[in-house]
Amino acid sequence: MKEFSYVIQDPMGLHARPAGLLAKAAAGYACDVKLTVNGTTVDAKRIMGVMRLAAKQGMEMTVSCEGADEEKAAAELQAFVAANL
Repeated sequence: MKEFSYVIQDPMGLHARPAGLLAKAAAGYACDVKLTVNGTTVDAKRIMGVMRLAAKQGMEMTVSCEGADEEKAAAELQAFVAANL
């Protein structure tokens, strides 16, 4: 399992647009991708779960990838969140 943490920088937090983009990006990998914020873990491939986290600016988000392409997924998703959140 590969994982990384990221502190959300976007003043609007993890709102609908980046949540949708993140879910779409995560869906492109065969491995399981989970997001954890404040002890709540959701499937990153499901937009409603991502939005349910209601992650705000300054909150820490942990992304964990487990499966066949976990290393590629973790590296690319880390670059994605840095660019979009």
